[in-house]
Amino acid sequence: MVGYLLPHPPILIPEIGRGEEKKCQATLDALEKVASEIAEYRPEVIAIISPHAPVFSNAFFLNDKPEIYGSLARWGIYGIEFRFKNNLEIVQDIVKMCSYEGLVAAFVSDKIQKRYGVSRELDHGALVPLYFITKKYKDFELIHTSYCMLDDIKLYKYGMILRKAIEKQGKRGLIVASGDLSHKLSYDGPYGFAKEGPEFDRLLVKLLQTSNIRALYSIDTVLSEKAAECGFRSIKVLLGAFDGYEVESKVYSYEGPFGVGYCVAAFYRKGEKCSSLLDEIVQKRKERLKKIRENEDEYIRLARESLEYYVRHRRYLEHIPDYVTERMLKERAGVFVSIKKDGNLRGCIGTIYPTQENIAKEIIRNAVAAGFHDPRFEEVTEDELDSLVYDVDILSTPEKVNSISELDPKKYGVIVRKGARQGLLLPDLEGVDTTEQQLRIACQKAGIDYDREDFEIERFTVERHK
Repeated sequence: MVGYLLPHPPILIPEIGRGEEKKCQATLDALEKVASEIAEYRPEVIAIISPHAPVFSNAFFLNDKPEIYGSLARWGIYGIEFRFKNNLEIVQDIVKMCSYEGLVAAFVSDKIQKRYGVSRELDHGALVPLYFITKKYKDFELIHTSYCMLDDIKLYKYGMILRKAIEKQGKRGLIVASGDLSHKLSYDGPYGFAKEGPEFDRLLVKLLQTSNIRALYSIDTVLSEKAAECGFRSIKVLLGAFDGYEVESKVYSYEGPFGVGYCVAAFYRKGEKCSSLLDEIVQKRKERLKKIRENEDEYIRLARESLEYYVRHRRYLEHIPDYVTERMLKERAGVFVSIKKDGNLRGCIGTIYPTQENIAKEIIRNAVAAGFHDPRFEEVTEDELDSLVYDVDILSTPEKVNSISELDPKKYGVIVRKGARQGLLLPDLEGVDTTEQQLRIACQKAGIDYDREDFEIERFTVERHK
């Protein structure tokens, strides 16, 4: 088994870049080298994991079309088309193996495609790597898939399944992890700058240069999120395909001329077998969550125990625990409870004004609501409980503002109102850096047209427990 990490900016394709691609010459040279290696390896099946194929929160997209098609027409380039035979036997085996492991591999039907505007055509995360590969080699079947927003363990298991399904058919396989690194390397770039951007890229590239694969799973999810990358999950799926073997990784190039990190790297399976990395991933998660649990304050602990009790007994916590403070029993306030799983939001529900007799009961009700009644997510299940992390925000009484100059997205949350429509956004949220961003998002939640409608604004502060 061989694997590659390949970037996917469309500007790399000369017909699209129109000369600008020459600013990425190191990447172009590396891609040509990779294509030559692939031609020499002669894989019968290439599985490509693309962040820009349909991505679901809890299921892995699999393309089930007999022929997988893509073109450069969306960039105004006509006549350059790609058609690949899909190995449907492997696809069906992936689906079956996923079900055995408690994972879901999902197809996109014509009905879903039309209803949600998703496509089964090759996205640019697949098209760009395939453009360069097919310059040198075309004699392969294609598996077109994506990652999903589940935890590292499930991403790794999906990679294991990809390998097993390919090997079951007796095929020589190759896996491409499509993905760019940080999108926040430069103030001049399209996504701006964050100090975590170059920090994440330096760390990841160094680990790949030294084949320190195990250390990849120690990278803080907060760091990768703030770096705004799109390839880390692809890599984690790819690494699952090497389970049980030592892995040698080699970096061919890294650069970021447009404020986005492009890395070309290869992964080779060494002959020596080793212990499963999956066991280490499971242990690291247990250790991290144990540390979080040990540092919970009364607010977080009550939110967690309230949801856990409800999941197991289907009723609210009946007795308020002894550790709850006097303030939590005597004061009233609006409360928001946020739940995250592996760094991703899993539910968030709250009350602007108090609806219960004290803060403690407000937390109990809203923790359950965040786990069961957030319409964006399915209900929390018992097997997820050990993976969840909680935030609790205690809201001040909202106050009306007369000018946006009185707002600060880091300090104040906002409430926007227009008649019966109302939207709220908490303060100090990742990616919300300006007052306009904050108000636009709040208006969107309320169904208010920010540019065309007048609306009232209130602000509030929060006491954040995390």
